[in-house]
Amino acid sequence: MKILTGNDLKTGAVTWWDGSSWSLHVEEAADVGEHGDDIAARENAARRVVAPYVIDGVTGSDGVRPAHIKDRIRALGPTVRLDLSLKPADADAGNWVI
Repeated sequence: MKILTGNDLKTGAVTWWDGSSWSLHVEEAADVGEHGDDIAARENAARRVVAPYVIDGVTGSDGVRPAHIKDRIRALGPTVRLDLSLKPADADAGNWVI
């Protein structure tokens, strides 16, 4: 299975080609088969998405998911517990020494 991903031109959000437009939900991604590069070129030229590219996808009990870990992180979010991470707005954010 091949799926198409890119970033929304206005917001930068990760988007997924659903067969007729772009969705924020990876589970709505459509199999583009051998047409992925053609769709990516057309959508990039229309300036609806930034840097679209074709990736391998898999279908499981949770629906469509990217096959590679890099794109799974793009689709599903961070791999760390957000409650343990320091946010830039935290008062102590600038006091960390590495």
